[in-house]
Amino acid sequence: MLDLVILSAVLVVCMGIVLGLTIGIVAKVFEVKQDERIELVEEELPGANCGGCGFAGCSDFAKAIVGGTATPDQCPVCAEESVEKISKILGLETEPNKVKKVAVVLCGGDKNNAKFEAGYNGINDCKSAVLIGSGVKGCKYGCLGLGTCARACPFNAIEIKNGLAVVHPELCVGCGKCIETCPRNLIKFVPETVRIHVFCNSPEKGPAKKKVCSVACIGCRKCWKNAEENQIIMKGFLARVNYDFPPPPEIVEAAGCPTGCLRRTDGD
Repeated sequence: MLDLVILSAVLVVCMGIVLGLTIGIVAKVFEVKQDERIELVEEELPGANCGGCGFAGCSDFAKAIVGGTATPDQCPVCAEESVEKISKILGLETEPNKVKKVAVVLCGGDKNNAKFEAGYNGINDCKSAVLIGSGVKGCKYGCLGLGTCARACPFNAIEIKNGLAVVHPELCVGCGKCIETCPRNLIKFVPETVRIHVFCNSPEKGPAKKKVCSVACIGCRKCWKNAEENQIIMKGFLARVNYDFPPPPEIVEAAGCPTGCLRRTDGD
C-alpha cells in the first residue's frame, strides 16, 4: 500500500514536470515579442492615465505611438521635453511651437447674474438635473453649477464659484474630461494664449436673454464693429471669438460691451 502511494506521488510530480516543460516550450515558441521601445516611451509618459490622448491609459498610448497610430503630442499632460525625448526614441520630428489648448466655460451666469426659477433637491449632477427639469436657472443654455465637470477633472483645474464652473488655465492640461461631461456643451478648447472670451452660450434674442441673465450677450454687435474682419463672428444673436484669428485684449475697452459678457481673463 505504501509503495502504491509513493508511486502515485512520483507519477504526479513527473507529470507536473512534463506539463511545466511543455507549457514553457509552447510559450517560448509562440511568444509575441514586445517592441523594446514601448517601455522606453511609457517611461517618458506622465502615468496620469487620464484618457486625454484618446486611449485607455499611458500603456495603451505608448503602444499606439510605437505602432504609428498616435503621436507623442496627443498627450495633453506630457511635458515638452518628454515629447522631444519620445520623438528621438522613435526618430520622429517634433512640431515646433505648438500652442497648448485649455478649456474654458463660456458662461457668466453665476448666482449674482443669473435668475433662478426653482430649487433643486435631486442628484448633485448636471446631467441628472437636465433630464429632470433643465436645472434651476432661467437660462436653458447656461452652466448648471452642480460641479460634474469639476469632479471629472483629474487635475483639479475646475472650481465652482458662486454657482458657476470656472477653469483655472494654469492647471488645465487639456485632457477633455470636462468637455465630455457637460450636458450643455458649454466647455470649449481654446488656445492657451487667447485670454478674451464671450461668456455666453445662449442663441436666443437679446430681450429674452436679459430676462434670465444680466451678463448675457444681447447681440448688439459692438464687439463685431470694433474688431477687424473675422476676429468676432456673429452667430445669430450671439457673438463668438474667432480663436484662429482672435482680437487683441484692448477690444474689451474699445467695444464697451453693455452687459460685460466680453471679458479678458489675463487678470483675476
